[in-house]
Amino acid sequence: MNRNELPRMELPSTDKYCALRCLPKLLVTGLLCLGAVLPAAAQQRTMLDRIVAIVDRDVVLQSELNQRMEDIRRAAARDGRELPPISEMQGEVLETLIMENIQMQFAERASIRYDDDTINQVLGNMARESGLGFEQYVQALETQGVYLQTRDQVRQQLTLQELQRGYVNQRIHITDQEIDNFLNSEMGQEVISADYLIDHILVPIAASDDPAVRSAKLRYAGELVARLEEGESIPEVRSQAIADGRFPLDGTNFGWRKLDQMPSLFSNAVEPMSVGQIEGPIEAGNGFHIVQLRDKRGGTEQIVKQTHIRHILVAPNEIRDEQDTIRLINDLRRRIVDDGEEFASLARQNSDDASSVVAGGDLDWVSEGGMPIEMEEVVVELEEGEISQPFRTQIGWHIAEVLGRRETDLSQDYSRSQAANMLRNRKFDLELQNWLIEIREEAFVELVD
Repeated sequence: MNRNELPRMELPSTDKYCALRCLPKLLVTGLLCLGAVLPAAAQQRTMLDRIVAIVDRDVVLQSELNQRMEDIRRAAARDGRELPPISEMQGEVLETLIMENIQMQFAERASIRYDDDTINQVLGNMARESGLGFEQYVQALETQGVYLQTRDQVRQQLTLQELQRGYVNQRIHITDQEIDNFLNSEMGQEVISADYLIDHILVPIAASDDPAVRSAKLRYAGELVARLEEGESIPEVRSQAIADGRFPLDGTNFGWRKLDQMPSLFSNAVEPMSVGQIEGPIEAGNGFHIVQLRDKRGGTEQIVKQTHIRHILVAPNEIRDEQDTIRLINDLRRRIVDDGEEFASLARQNSDDASSVVAGGDLDWVSEGGMPIEMEEVVVELEEGEISQPFRTQIGWHIAEVLGRRETDLSQDYSRSQAANMLRNRKFDLELQNWLIEIREEAFVELVD
């Protein structure tokens, strides 16, 4: 889940562990109801706080329970929903707070924290969804007296989401056999197959057309293709051809379709096409077809540009400052370019990159976008066999050499990765419930009357 995605506030569930997802965090675009302010009596009421539950090394306070109950009451009133009796609901709400507390203690031990800038970014998203600027949104929250509470709830929700992802995902294991079974299933094929948006023109032929007429229609279809290749769109060509009236035309935009939803005449033509490409005239029993692939979405085709690189990294350290490091990297380049020393040998002797030093600095084939941006900007300009000038990244000074370039089809890897992610998402909710039950049973919890 995206860190900025905040689920909608819901009423308590009858399942005490499901309540963790329904009641906690309770953060939504709907958390702020601009027309609703806290009742004056609620703002003026002062109560003595007390402990209602001891949870490991922390506690749940009566004021926290009251506040959560009030949040739920306001959400229900806003949405026009009825609540169960307070006596029935309070126990479940308390259980939700206990589960949140247990998890927040886990998060503290795991050092999961979100800074104010991240919280502001989420609030900014909520403001945009409410049709307000950030400052207006904050002012509205302050007017209602819930600004600090909202920030705390955002922070807690983000923390719990990251905690759950980390702990639950490591419990989920997807086997190769599961991936194979999914990809071979009807659902798997449906998910990973591409959708195509195609336009087409048909120059019809009739059984009564003599060879001369058929030839004229074929030439006419060829003229239409030429106009399309010069940049005119199919709707433009179709409307002008209809106005011209030389031959009747048919054909239309088919909308988004998968290959198995098209006639084989089209699917065979469309599958290898690139977006914007035009194919035709294609002769069929009913006429000459012209097809253009307007767009494509989904699918698993992943043709990736890769570069075979080796590099030497030298980084400043306790005994080598920045200037000494610059002198060293320049000297290494000189020894390779001018003196003819072997790149791999110098890399093994001098490189500070532990991951490639044994391989003589060889990084193997790196996909586009798979290296630091500073390195990518240098490497893209290099010819094969060329040694770069020294350049700086966040970790130190480099020289790099391009050993080769290629385009690689990673479609199979991509489809298997896509299948694994879908299977993992399927298992996540069940495994989350199992984990929540386990940590609840392992925690020390004492309710205080």
